[in-house]
Amino acid sequence: QVQLVESGGGLVQAGGSLRLSCAASERNLSINSMGWYRQSPENPRELVALLTVDGNTHYGDFARGRFTISRDSDVNAAYLQMNTVKPEDSGTYVCNIAGWEATTPRKWFSSWGQGTQVTVSS
Repeated sequence: QVQLVESGGGLVQAGGSLRLSCAASERNLSINSMGWYRQSPENPRELVALLTVDGNTHYGDFARGRFTISRDSDVNAAYLQMNTVKPEDSGTYVCNIAGWEATTPRKWFSSWGQGTQVTVSS
């Protein structure tokens, strides 16, 4: 099973920046999408950013204009650049990567990271 490891969370002051990483356990994958979601008391799985294989991006309302999702295809990693963060951005950020494993026949996977905590102080 494809496993994801997240890193980059921590404590940051309002107005600062943070960069989250999400690395897949295997490199021989055909990625269909990569996304970041936030767990918070208000919403257990709120869209932060989504990147699909066609290159299109989608952002949640609170993240649009301040956060940027990107990927490194060579190592099957996803990143979330968080700029001008606000206290209300705080929460547990979870990444998702979905696609096809290099199996015969091909096997679809959709894996979730363990979550990384982001805390923004005022």
